Amino acid sequence: MYSTYLTLIVPALIAFLGALGAIFFIQSYMVEAGIVFINLNPDARRRVMLPTAGGIAVAFGFAIGTLAYVFGNSFGLYTAVASISLLFAAVLSVMLITFVGFLDELNIKAKMVHTTGMKDIRKGLKQWQKPIFTVIGAIPLVAVNAGVSMVMLPFFGAVNFGIIYPLVLLPLAIIFVANAFNLLGGFDGMITGTGLIAALGLLIYSLAFGTYSGALISAILVAAVLPLFWYHKYPVKVLPGDSFTYGYGAAFLAAAVIGSMEAFAMIVFLPWIIEFFLHLRGKFKTTDLGKPQKDGTLAPPYGKKIYSWTHIIMNIKPMREWEVSAYMWVIETIFVVLAFGLKVAGLL
Repeated sequence: MYSTYLTLIVPALIAFLGALGAIFFIQSYMVEAGIVFINLNPDARRRVMLPTAGGIAVAFGFAIGTLAYVFGNSFGLYTAVASISLLFAAVLSVMLITFVGFLDELNIKAKMVHTTGMKDIRKGLKQWQKPIFTVIGAIPLVAVNAGVSMVMLPFFGAVNFGIIYPLVLLPLAIIFVANAFNLLGGFDGMITGTGLIAALGLLIYSLAFGTYSGALISAILVAAVLPLFWYHKYPVKVLPGDSFTYGYGAAFLAAAVIGSMEAFAMIVFLPWIIEFFLHLRGKFKTTDLGKPQKDGTLAPPYGKKIYSWTHIIMNIKPMREWEVSAYMWVIETIFVVLAFGLKVAGLL
């Protein structure tokens, strides 16, 4: 058991250090390269150009953390807990889809343009291009036939999807998870914080129920996200960007599939599923950001009309930006606890 935990800790530590070092590089390089984003939510004193594409640091940390396990396993340094082919597929999937997210961040205009409900300098990929490009991230996992066709679904029990699972459901899941995760990220620390909580949920589940391959990927993902969360929390210093939201979605799904915890992950991911349908009500033309007030608080952009979790939160009371993020962290924690409750009750 000690050897098994060491197998998780060493790659996770290397992932953390790799992601941290990459963030130091990104802070200066992205500004010099002009890959920046206007911080829209805070008061006027903090409306500055911020380096974006922090997801590259997470992808780098995830990759070298996973390779650290492969190296140790190849030379017999610690216990083997995961398939090498599956791990390489997970890394390639994350890197490919992170690259797609980075492409979205490169489309920067010389003047403000309309995106979702407001103006900014970053136009990004067209809405129809995003799901098409993100399917690229599914190719490595499909190629190695990741996961098992017998999936435990909440309240339905075990369902055997057969060949449909790797060829149809897995690519569709990659498209949905990556794009849905991208919907809830306009506030300092919100997307990195909720993503960190979700990954921690997968890690604890994996350790509790013996899926050590899932524990390895989850531990590496948690460690790679931690540095970015620190720099993204209020007041933000580095923005995660679409390279993070897309890449994290691929890593989260890879952990769930390889760790055989799809049903648990589905409950953990419910806040983003709900967010998808809330945005669907607004035909994906609404923003989750708030309207800055003179007292430093944020008002819901559409009054009592709800098109996002953040609109629900901002309708509770006048809040500052960090409070909106904190409420969202609590909401995600509740869903993680719910998932564990369903598991204990035998419904997952």
